[in-house]
Amino acid sequence: MIQFFEIYVAKLPEWWPEMLAAAGSTLLLTGYAFGIAIVFGLCLALAKLSRNRVLSRAATLYVELMRGIPTLVVLFIIYFAIVPLGITLSALVAGALGLGIHAAAYVAEIFRSGIETIHRGQREAALAVGMTPRQTLRYIVLPQATAIMLPPLINMLVIVLKDTSICSLISAPEIMLRAKDLASTYFRPMHLYVLAGAMYFAMAWPLSLMARGWARRLGRGRHGA
Repeated sequence: MIQFFEIYVAKLPEWWPEMLAAAGSTLLLTGYAFGIAIVFGLCLALAKLSRNRVLSRAATLYVELMRGIPTLVVLFIIYFAIVPLGITLSALVAGALGLGIHAAAYVAEIFRSGIETIHRGQREAALAVGMTPRQTLRYIVLPQATAIMLPPLINMLVIVLKDTSICSLISAPEIMLRAKDLASTYFRPMHLYVLAGAMYFAMAWPLSLMARGWARRLGRGRHGA
């Protein structure tokens, strides 16, 4: 066991700069992907809640389709399958887009359920006093629903963060790819993959604590009400 950690003492100064740079790329990839998921997921949720049957059914079909397809398949389609169409994306862009549009299906359900928890009477009252549907959504529904949706959205962010490891299979410059490259150079796969896991944990654990803390706070608020 001591010998195992002695390797870190000897090699970590060489590994750490590259792994830290890869962690920065991982966070960048996570941010882009989650931003796409939030924007597209909200559009999907509003489409599912729309009275327009075409929009509602199309959004429902998309959500069910994405929830039934592995993330890796979506990444391969975006990175490899569209090349014959003359569309070539960098690994980082393809990774962010693939993770984003896949996670959007789950984010859409979070938004939809959050919006539906707000009593319909509040929307009807807002419309009765002259607010437009858009104003009602922006000023009445979403501010209240955000508190309910925040814990599952943070959990979804953690999932997207961990799913960035899959992007190593399309050569996106993130932690797992860098760990794999270093393992092939230094022949220390166990040490490097443990280090990669520790770095993912260090980034994901505070977010998980935040989600649990917010959920407890929300639960106390409902109990008090």
